[in-house]
Amino acid sequence: MTQIPELDVDPYAPENLLNPYPMHELMRETGPLVKLKNYPVYACARHQEVQHVLSDYENFISSAGVGLTNFNLETPFRPKSLILEADPPQHTQMRTILSRILSPRAVAQIRESFAAVAEEMVDRCVEKGDIDGIHDLAQPYPLKVFPDAVGLDDEGRENLLLYGDMVFNSMGPRNELLAKSTERMIPVTQWIMDHCGRDMLRPGGFGDQIYQAADAGEIDVKQAAMLVRSFLSAGVDTTINGLGNALFSLAHHPEQFAKLHADPAKARSAFEESLRYESTAQTFFRTTNKTCDVAGHVIPENTKVLCMLASANRDPRKWENPEKFDIERRASGHMAFGTGIHGCVGQVVARIEGELVLSAIARKVKRIEVTGQHTRRLNNTLRALDTLPLRFVPA
Repeated sequence: MTQIPELDVDPYAPENLLNPYPMHELMRETGPLVKLKNYPVYACARHQEVQHVLSDYENFISSAGVGLTNFNLETPFRPKSLILEADPPQHTQMRTILSRILSPRAVAQIRESFAAVAEEMVDRCVEKGDIDGIHDLAQPYPLKVFPDAVGLDDEGRENLLLYGDMVFNSMGPRNELLAKSTERMIPVTQWIMDHCGRDMLRPGGFGDQIYQAADAGEIDVKQAAMLVRSFLSAGVDTTINGLGNALFSLAHHPEQFAKLHADPAKARSAFEESLRYESTAQTFFRTTNKTCDVAGHVIPENTKVLCMLASANRDPRKWENPEKFDIERRASGHMAFGTGIHGCVGQVVARIEGELVLSAIARKVKRIEVTGQHTRRLNNTLRALDTLPLRFVPA
Protein backbone atom coordinates (compact mmCIF):
# COMPACT_ATOMS: atom_id res chain seq x y z
CA MET A 1 0.00 0.00 0.00
CA THR A 2 1.43 3.38 -1.03
CA GLN A 3 2.30 5.93 1.62
CA ILE A 4 0.02 8.95 2.03
CA PRO A 5 1.95 12.08 0.99
CA GLU A 6 2.35 14.88 3.56
CA LEU A 7 1.95 18.55 2.62
CA ASP A 8 3.20 21.57 4.51
CA VAL A 9 0.21 23.77 3.65
CA ASP A 10 -2.16 25.60 5.98
CA PRO A 11 -5.73 25.94 4.64
CA TYR A 12 -6.35 28.61 7.32
CA ALA A 13 -3.37 30.86 6.54
CA PRO A 14 -4.62 34.32 5.46
CA GLU A 15 -2.98 34.04 2.04
CA ASN A 16 -4.78 30.74 1.38
CA LEU A 17 -8.12 32.10 2.57
CA LEU A 18 -7.67 35.10 0.25
CA ASN A 19 -6.64 32.97 -2.75
CA PRO A 20 -7.15 29.25 -2.12
CA TYR A 21 -6.87 28.05 -5.72
CA PRO A 22 -3.09 27.46 -5.99
CA MET A 23 -3.27 25.45 -2.74
CA HIS A 24 -6.23 23.46 -4.07
CA GLU A 25 -4.33 22.55 -7.22
CA LEU A 26 -1.29 21.46 -5.19
CA MET A 27 -3.46 19.25 -2.96
CA ARG A 28 -5.35 17.69 -5.90
CA GLU A 29 -2.22 16.96 -7.87
CA THR A 30 -0.30 15.56 -4.90
CA GLY A 31 -2.76 12.70 -4.57
CA PRO A 32 -6.33 11.61 -3.83
CA LEU A 33 -5.54 11.83 -0.11
CA VAL A 34 -2.91 13.89 1.71
CA LYS A 35 -1.77 14.41 5.29
CA LEU A 36 -1.49 17.98 6.57
CA LYS A 37 1.69 18.69 8.46
CA ASN A 38 0.20 21.38 10.73
CA TYR A 39 -2.98 19.55 11.77
CA PRO A 40 -3.81 15.95 12.83
CA VAL A 41 -6.01 15.44 9.78
CA TYR A 42 -6.13 13.87 6.35
CA ALA A 43 -7.51 15.88 3.43
CA CYS A 44 -9.12 15.05 0.11
CA ALA A 45 -9.31 17.71 -2.57
CA ARG A 46 -10.51 15.78 -5.64
CA HIS A 47 -14.19 15.56 -6.53
CA GLN A 48 -14.45 11.76 -6.43
CA GLU A 49 -12.94 11.39 -2.95
CA VAL A 50 -14.83 14.38 -1.49
CA GLN A 51 -18.08 12.92 -2.78
CA HIS A 52 -17.17 9.48 -1.41
CA VAL A 53 -16.40 10.73 2.11
CA LEU A 54 -19.49 12.96 2.32
CA SER A 55 -21.75 10.19 1.02
CA ASP A 56 -20.49 7.41 3.32
CA TYR A 57 -22.21 8.62 6.50
CA GLU A 58 -21.74 5.30 8.35
CA ASN A 59 -17.94 5.33 8.19
CA PHE A 60 -17.36 9.09 8.05
CA ILE A 61 -19.58 10.50 10.77
CA SER A 62 -20.78 14.05 11.48
CA SER A 63 -21.60 13.69 15.20
CA ALA A 64 -17.94 14.29 16.10
CA GLY A 65 -18.26 17.73 14.51
CA VAL A 66 -18.00 19.01 10.96
CA GLY A 67 -15.09 21.29 11.87
CA LEU A 68 -11.51 20.71 12.95
CA THR A 69 -12.40 20.06 16.61
CA ASN A 70 -13.11 16.40 17.38
CA PHE A 71 -16.19 16.28 19.65
CA ASN A 72 -15.22 12.75 20.66
CA LEU A 73 -12.23 14.30 22.42
CA GLU A 74 -13.35 17.87 23.22
CA THR A 75 -16.59 19.50 24.31
CA PRO A 76 -18.10 21.78 21.63
CA PHE A 77 -18.42 25.49 22.45
CA ARG A 78 -22.21 25.24 22.04
CA PRO A 79 -24.69 22.34 22.15
CA LYS A 80 -24.31 20.22 19.00
CA SER A 81 -26.57 20.89 16.03
CA LEU A 82 -29.31 18.25 15.80
CA ILE A 83 -29.06 18.28 12.00
CA LEU A 84 -25.48 19.22 10.99
CA GLU A 85 -23.63 17.46 13.81
CA ALA A 86 -25.76 14.34 14.13
CA ASP A 87 -25.87 10.85 12.61
CA PRO A 88 -28.82 8.52 11.94
CA PRO A 89 -31.20 7.69 13.48
CA GLN A 90 -31.38 11.10 15.26
CA HIS A 91 -30.38 12.94 12.09
CA THR A 92 -33.02 11.10 10.05
CA GLN A 93 -35.76 12.11 12.47
CA MET A 94 -34.76 15.79 12.44
CA ARG A 95 -34.08 15.89 8.73
CA THR A 96 -37.52 14.46 7.95
CA ILE A 97 -39.18 17.38 9.76
CA LEU A 98 -37.02 20.07 8.14
CA SER A 99 -37.32 18.48 4.68
CA ARG A 100 -41.09 18.59 4.99
CA ILE A 101 -41.09 22.24 6.06
CA LEU A 102 -38.60 23.17 3.32
CA SER A 103 -40.01 20.94 0.58
CA PRO A 104 -40.03 22.40 -2.96
CA ARG A 105 -43.82 22.57 -2.78
CA ALA A 106 -43.79 24.41 0.54
CA VAL A 107 -41.04 26.79 -0.57
CA ALA A 108 -42.97 27.55 -3.80
CA GLN A 109 -45.56 29.24 -1.59
CA ILE A 110 -43.03 31.87 -0.46
CA ARG A 111 -41.62 32.44 -3.96
CA GLU A 112 -43.99 35.32 -4.70
CA SER A 113 -42.99 37.32 -1.62
CA PHE A 114 -39.29 36.56 -2.21
CA ALA A 115 -39.66 37.73 -5.82
CA ALA A 116 -41.33 41.00 -4.81
CA VAL A 117 -38.46 41.87 -2.47
CA ALA A 118 -35.86 40.96 -5.13
CA GLU A 119 -37.55 43.24 -7.69
CA GLU A 120 -37.77 46.10 -5.18
CA MET A 121 -34.15 45.83 -4.04
CA VAL A 122 -32.75 45.52 -7.56
CA ASP A 123 -34.85 48.52 -8.66
CA ARG A 124 -33.33 50.51 -5.81
CA CYS A 125 -29.81 49.49 -6.86
CA VAL A 126 -30.47 50.38 -10.51
CA GLU A 127 -31.80 53.78 -9.45
CA LYS A 128 -28.75 54.33 -7.25
CA GLY A 129 -26.35 53.28 -10.03
CA ASP A 130 -23.13 53.09 -8.01
CA ILE A 131 -23.59 50.46 -5.32
CA ASP A 132 -21.77 48.16 -2.98
CA GLY A 133 -22.88 44.75 -4.22
CA ILE A 134 -22.62 43.29 -0.72
CA HIS A 135 -24.13 45.98 1.50
CA ASP A 136 -26.75 47.18 -1.00
CA LEU A 137 -27.98 43.81 -2.27
CA ALA A 138 -26.28 40.51 -1.38
CA GLN A 139 -26.56 41.13 2.37
CA PRO A 140 -29.91 42.92 2.86
CA TYR A 141 -31.85 40.54 0.61
CA PRO A 142 -31.30 37.23 2.51
CA LEU A 143 -31.39 39.17 5.80
CA LYS A 144 -34.90 40.28 4.86
CA VAL A 145 -36.56 37.32 3.14
CA PHE A 146 -35.26 34.31 5.07
CA PRO A 147 -35.84 35.59 8.64
CA ASP A 148 -39.27 36.77 7.41
CA ALA A 149 -39.99 33.20 6.27
CA VAL A 150 -38.75 31.78 9.58
CA GLY A 151 -41.02 34.25 11.37
CA LEU A 152 -38.51 36.56 13.11
CA ASP A 153 -39.09 40.19 14.09
CA ASP A 154 -37.10 42.84 12.20
CA GLU A 155 -35.22 44.10 15.23
CA GLY A 156 -31.70 42.83 15.91
CA ARG A 157 -31.21 40.81 12.73
CA GLU A 158 -27.59 41.96 12.51
CA ASN A 159 -26.98 39.37 15.26
CA LEU A 160 -27.58 36.68 12.64
CA LEU A 161 -24.50 37.91 10.74
CA LEU A 162 -22.33 37.94 13.86
CA TYR A 163 -23.54 34.50 14.94
CA GLY A 164 -23.06 32.94 11.51
CA ASP A 165 -19.54 34.37 11.26
CA MET A 166 -18.72 32.91 14.68
CA VAL A 167 -20.19 29.46 13.95
CA PHE A 168 -18.32 29.04 10.65
CA ASN A 169 -15.06 30.38 12.13
CA SER A 170 -15.40 27.82 14.94
CA MET A 171 -15.08 25.03 12.37
CA GLY A 172 -11.42 25.95 11.88
CA PRO A 173 -8.50 26.25 14.31
CA ARG A 174 -8.42 28.54 17.36
CA ASN A 175 -6.83 31.35 15.40
CA GLU A 176 -7.19 35.13 15.32
CA LEU A 177 -10.31 34.94 13.12
CA LEU A 178 -12.11 32.82 15.69
CA ALA A 179 -10.92 34.99 18.60
CA LYS A 180 -12.19 38.14 16.90
CA SER A 181 -15.57 36.65 15.98
CA THR A 182 -16.18 35.38 19.54
CA GLU A 183 -15.62 38.77 21.22
CA ARG A 184 -19.40 39.25 21.41
CA MET A 185 -20.24 35.59 21.84
CA ILE A 186 -22.32 35.81 25.02
CA PRO A 187 -24.79 38.59 24.00
CA VAL A 188 -25.10 37.33 20.42
CA THR A 189 -25.65 33.71 21.47
CA GLN A 190 -28.20 34.86 24.04
CA TRP A 191 -30.10 36.83 21.38
CA ILE A 192 -30.14 33.79 19.09
CA MET A 193 -31.38 31.43 21.79
CA ASP A 194 -34.03 33.94 22.91
CA HIS A 195 -35.32 34.14 19.33
CA CYS A 196 -35.55 30.36 19.02
CA GLY A 197 -38.47 30.40 21.46
CA ARG A 198 -41.98 29.93 20.10
CA ASP A 199 -43.20 33.23 21.56
CA MET A 200 -40.66 35.09 19.39
CA LEU A 201 -41.82 33.50 16.11
CA ARG A 202 -44.69 34.59 13.88
CA PRO A 203 -47.45 31.97 13.52
CA GLY A 204 -47.25 30.01 10.27
CA GLY A 205 -43.55 30.65 9.57
CA PHE A 206 -40.90 27.95 9.24
CA GLY A 207 -40.01 28.30 12.93
CA ASP A 208 -43.60 27.92 14.08
CA GLN A 209 -43.97 24.85 11.84
CA ILE A 210 -41.09 23.23 13.74
CA TYR A 211 -43.01 23.79 16.97
CA GLN A 212 -46.08 22.28 15.32
CA ALA A 213 -44.01 19.12 14.89
CA ALA A 214 -43.39 19.26 18.65
CA ASP A 215 -47.16 19.65 19.22
CA ALA A 216 -47.63 16.48 17.16
CA GLY A 217 -45.15 14.59 19.35
CA GLU A 218 -42.47 14.16 16.65
CA ILE A 219 -39.88 16.02 18.76
CA ASP A 220 -39.80 17.75 22.14
CA VAL A 221 -39.84 21.52 22.72
CA LYS A 222 -36.10 21.67 23.47
CA GLN A 223 -35.32 19.94 20.17
CA ALA A 224 -37.66 22.35 18.37
CA ALA A 225 -35.67 25.32 19.71
CA MET A 226 -32.43 23.68 18.54
CA LEU A 227 -33.82 23.14 15.04
CA VAL A 228 -34.86 26.79 14.83
CA ARG A 229 -31.28 27.62 15.87
CA SER A 230 -30.04 25.59 12.88
CA PHE A 231 -32.10 27.84 10.60
CA LEU A 232 -30.72 30.98 12.20
CA SER A 233 -27.08 29.87 12.18
CA ALA A 234 -26.87 28.51 8.62
CA GLY A 235 -29.66 30.11 6.61
CA VAL A 236 -28.40 33.66 6.12
CA ASP A 237 -24.59 33.95 6.00
CA THR A 238 -24.18 31.24 3.38
CA THR A 239 -26.75 32.78 1.01
CA ILE A 240 -25.29 36.27 1.45
CA ASN A 241 -21.93 34.93 0.35
CA GLY A 242 -23.48 32.89 -2.46
CA LEU A 243 -25.13 36.02 -3.86
CA GLY A 244 -22.01 38.11 -3.32
CA ASN A 245 -19.84 35.57 -5.13
CA ALA A 246 -22.37 35.41 -7.98
CA LEU A 247 -22.28 39.20 -8.39
CA PHE A 248 -18.49 39.11 -8.24
CA SER A 249 -18.28 36.40 -10.89
CA LEU A 250 -20.73 38.10 -13.27
CA ALA A 251 -19.12 41.52 -12.83
CA HIS A 252 -15.68 40.12 -13.64
CA HIS A 253 -16.95 38.15 -16.64
CA PRO A 254 -18.93 40.71 -18.68
CA GLU A 255 -19.36 38.33 -21.61
CA GLN A 256 -21.18 35.91 -19.28
CA PHE A 257 -23.41 38.66 -17.91
CA ALA A 258 -24.24 39.63 -21.51
CA LYS A 259 -25.52 36.06 -22.02
CA LEU A 260 -27.63 36.33 -18.86
CA HIS A 261 -28.99 39.74 -19.87
CA ALA A 262 -29.94 38.33 -23.28
CA ASP A 263 -31.73 35.39 -21.64
CA PRO A 264 -32.83 35.96 -18.01
CA ALA A 265 -34.10 32.36 -17.92
CA LYS A 266 -30.42 31.40 -17.44
CA ALA A 267 -30.54 32.91 -13.91
CA ARG A 268 -30.71 29.51 -12.17
CA SER A 269 -27.81 28.03 -14.14
CA ALA A 270 -25.79 31.24 -13.62
CA PHE A 271 -26.27 30.91 -9.87
CA GLU A 272 -25.31 27.20 -9.92
CA GLU A 273 -22.16 27.96 -11.90
CA SER A 274 -21.18 30.73 -9.48
CA LEU A 275 -21.62 28.27 -6.59
CA ARG A 276 -19.26 25.87 -8.36
CA TYR A 277 -16.79 28.57 -9.42
CA GLU A 278 -16.63 30.50 -6.11
CA SER A 279 -17.91 28.07 -3.49
CA THR A 280 -19.43 29.69 -0.42
CA ALA A 281 -18.56 26.77 1.88
CA GLN A 282 -14.92 25.97 1.23
CA THR A 283 -14.46 23.05 3.61
CA PHE A 284 -16.25 20.58 5.87
CA PHE A 285 -14.89 17.76 8.02
CA ARG A 286 -15.95 14.22 8.78
CA THR A 287 -14.54 11.82 11.39
CA THR A 288 -13.76 8.16 10.79
CA ASN A 289 -16.03 5.83 12.77
CA LYS A 290 -13.59 2.96 12.29
CA THR A 291 -10.48 2.27 10.23
CA CYS A 292 -11.46 3.44 6.73
CA ASP A 293 -10.19 3.26 3.19
CA VAL A 294 -10.02 6.22 0.81
CA ALA A 295 -8.57 5.66 -2.65
CA GLY A 296 -6.57 2.67 -1.37
CA HIS A 297 -5.21 4.54 1.66
CA VAL A 298 -5.99 3.49 5.23
CA ILE A 299 -7.17 6.14 7.72
CA PRO A 300 -7.23 5.21 11.43
CA GLU A 301 -10.40 5.28 13.52
CA ASN A 302 -11.45 8.60 15.14
CA THR A 303 -9.44 10.69 12.66
CA LYS A 304 -10.58 13.95 11.09
CA VAL A 305 -10.92 14.05 7.29
CA LEU A 306 -10.97 17.48 5.67
CA CYS A 307 -13.17 17.65 2.57
CA MET A 308 -12.10 20.49 0.26
CA LEU A 309 -15.46 21.32 -1.33
CA ALA A 310 -14.22 24.31 -3.33
CA SER A 311 -11.28 22.31 -4.67
CA ALA A 312 -13.60 19.49 -5.75
CA ASN A 313 -15.64 22.07 -7.65
CA ARG A 314 -12.61 22.94 -9.78
CA ASP A 315 -11.26 19.43 -10.23
CA PRO A 316 -10.33 18.91 -13.91
CA ARG A 317 -11.12 15.20 -13.45
CA LYS A 318 -14.77 16.21 -13.07
CA TRP A 319 -15.12 19.47 -15.02
CA GLU A 320 -13.93 20.56 -18.44
CA ASN A 321 -12.05 23.89 -18.21
CA PRO A 322 -12.85 24.17 -14.49
CA GLU A 323 -11.12 27.56 -14.17
CA LYS A 324 -13.57 29.06 -16.65
CA PHE A 325 -16.78 30.70 -15.41
CA ASP A 326 -19.46 29.60 -17.87
CA ILE A 327 -23.16 30.12 -17.08
CA GLU A 328 -24.13 27.65 -19.81
CA ARG A 329 -22.22 24.85 -18.08
CA ARG A 330 -24.21 22.00 -16.49
CA ALA A 331 -22.88 22.56 -12.97
CA SER A 332 -25.01 19.86 -11.34
CA GLY A 333 -22.86 17.68 -9.12
CA HIS A 334 -20.97 20.56 -7.54
CA MET A 335 -20.22 20.24 -3.83
CA ALA A 336 -21.18 23.77 -2.70
CA PHE A 337 -24.15 22.38 -0.75
CA GLY A 338 -22.36 19.19 0.23
CA THR A 339 -23.96 15.89 -0.79
CA GLY A 340 -25.55 12.79 0.70
CA ILE A 341 -27.84 12.76 3.74
CA HIS A 342 -26.11 15.83 5.17
CA GLY A 343 -26.45 17.93 2.00
CA CYS A 344 -27.69 21.44 2.88
CA VAL A 345 -31.33 21.08 3.93
CA GLY A 346 -32.08 24.71 2.95
CA GLN A 347 -30.61 24.55 -0.54
CA VAL A 348 -34.07 24.83 -2.14
CA VAL A 349 -34.51 28.23 -0.45
CA ALA A 350 -30.97 29.39 -1.34
CA ARG A 351 -31.48 28.43 -4.98
CA ILE A 352 -34.75 30.38 -5.18
CA GLU A 353 -33.09 33.44 -3.64
CA GLY A 354 -30.18 33.27 -6.09
CA GLU A 355 -32.41 32.73 -9.09
CA LEU A 356 -34.81 35.57 -8.23
CA VAL A 357 -32.08 38.15 -7.61
CA LEU A 358 -30.08 37.24 -10.73
CA SER A 359 -33.25 37.14 -12.84
CA ALA A 360 -34.22 40.64 -11.69
CA ILE A 361 -30.71 41.94 -12.42
CA ALA A 362 -30.69 40.27 -15.85
CA ARG A 363 -33.91 42.05 -16.83
CA LYS A 364 -33.17 45.46 -15.35
CA VAL A 365 -29.41 45.84 -15.83
CA LYS A 366 -27.65 46.12 -19.19
CA ARG A 367 -24.13 45.94 -17.84
CA ILE A 368 -22.36 45.49 -14.50
CA GLU A 369 -19.19 47.55 -14.16
CA VAL A 370 -16.51 47.09 -11.52
CA THR A 371 -15.84 50.54 -10.04
CA GLY A 372 -13.23 49.77 -7.38
CA GLN A 373 -11.24 47.13 -5.56
CA HIS A 374 -13.29 44.57 -3.66
CA THR A 375 -12.31 43.46 -0.16
CA ARG A 376 -12.76 40.05 1.42
CA ARG A 377 -14.01 39.12 4.89
CA LEU A 378 -11.82 36.21 5.92
CA ASN A 379 -13.56 33.26 7.56
CA ASN A 380 -12.20 29.81 8.42
CA THR A 381 -14.95 28.05 6.44
CA LEU A 382 -16.69 30.52 4.13
CA ARG A 383 -15.51 32.44 1.08
CA ALA A 384 -16.92 35.86 1.78
CA LEU A 385 -16.73 39.38 0.38
CA ASP A 386 -16.81 42.44 2.62
CA THR A 387 -17.18 45.09 -0.10
CA LEU A 388 -17.87 44.93 -3.84
CA PRO A 389 -18.00 48.35 -5.59
CA LEU A 390 -20.16 48.08 -8.73
CA ARG A 391 -22.20 50.17 -11.14
CA PHE A 392 -25.49 48.87 -12.49
CA VAL A 393 -26.01 50.35 -15.96
CA PRO A 394 -29.81 50.31 -16.56
CA ALA A 395 -31.25 48.21 -19.37
